[in-house]
Parts: sequence; structure tokens; C-alpha cells
Amino acid sequence: MTQRLTQEQLTQIIAEIEKLKALEEEELDRKQVEEILQELNLPSSLLDDALMQLQRKQALKAQQKRNKWIIGSIAAVLVILIGFSIFSIQQNNSAIARVQAQQDRVTLVQDNGENLKVVERQSNPQLFYRVTLKDGPVGKKLQLSCNWINPSVEVVKQNLYQTRTLTTSVWNTYCRYTIPTVAPTGNWQVQMFLNGRKLSEADFQVK
Repeated sequence: MTQRLTQEQLTQIIAEIEKLKALEEEELDRKQVEEILQELNLPSSLLDDALMQLQRKQALKAQQKRNKWIIGSIAAVLVILIGFSIFSIQQNNSAIARVQAQQDRVTLVQDNGENLKVVERQSNPQLFYRVTLKDGPVGKKLQLSCNWINPSVEVVKQNLYQTRTLTTSVWNTYCRYTIPTVAPTGNWQVQMFLNGRKLSEADFQVK
């Protein structure tokens, strides 16, 4: 069955044939090239070397083009990765900035739900500073620290620790310090920090 063509298809075919004919007319065979070289008083014996040099230059140009494309692609990937890293860091910092202390208490080892205000040093008590955090970033770990400050406003103990991976946005954590029997009496304070940002503080008295 003969294929039928539209007028538009016929026009396109004619245009393609004309292009191919023009390219064919532009191409020269070896004999024609040698005749041109003779007319220019150039040795045809160097034709093969010249063709080889031309092929090398064309290959080098193609390689340089490929290299530029590869370098451009690598640069684009790096830009995307850097942008993603910056975005992730910003998101993480934003999530950390939202964390707040919802509740805090000073207790003994045995937590009876109390919030100690007075501690007897003679019993050498181990104190726990229990803090409930809210708006915690689920799936992340938090870098926390606590300062235990004596009446002379000296940090006598510092806790540095990392939480387990948060599974809920409300998270209970604590730090601890054993009050020595020779500890100075008076008003003490304990503070909790998240990445250097103070979350909470509590006052208690040592007698």
C-alpha cells in the first residue's frame, strides 16, 4: 500500500533533501583535495598528516566539550548538596530553638513527685534535677548540660550529656549531683542548658 503524504510532510522532505545535497556538494574527495593543494603549491604528501592533525583537534574539541559538561554537572550537584545541607542545618537549628522546659523539679534518687527546697548536707544526698521538655525534635538527640552553683556563685559541678533519640515531643530528662557533707550552706542553684541556651533553673537551700 502506497504511503500518502500531506503537503506539509512533502515540504519537509524536500527541505531535508536539499540540505543533504548541499552537504554532498560541499564534500571533496581525496583527488579533488590533492588538485587544490597542487594549485596552492602545497605538497600533497602532507595530506595524511594534516588529516590526522585535524582529527586530533576535532577529538580534543569534543573531549573539552565533554569535560565542560562533566564539570558543569558536578558543580550543579555540589550546589544542590550544599543547598540541601544548609537547609537541613537551618531546619535542625530551628527545631532546636523551639525546645522549651515545661516543668522542672529538684528531687532525691527516690522521686516521690516532690520539688525539694531544702537539702540536708549531712545525709550526703544525691540530687536529681528533673526537667520535662516540650516541642522536642522527634528523631533527634539533644546536647544538654547542667551547672550546679554554690552560694558563692561558683560552678562546682557541670554535667554534659546527650539524650537518647527523642521518640516524643515531650521528653523527660535529668542531671544529678551528690552534695558533699562539707558543702557550703546557703542558697544553691541548678541550671539546664541546650546547646548553650538556658532552658530552666531551680533554687534550693543546703543546710
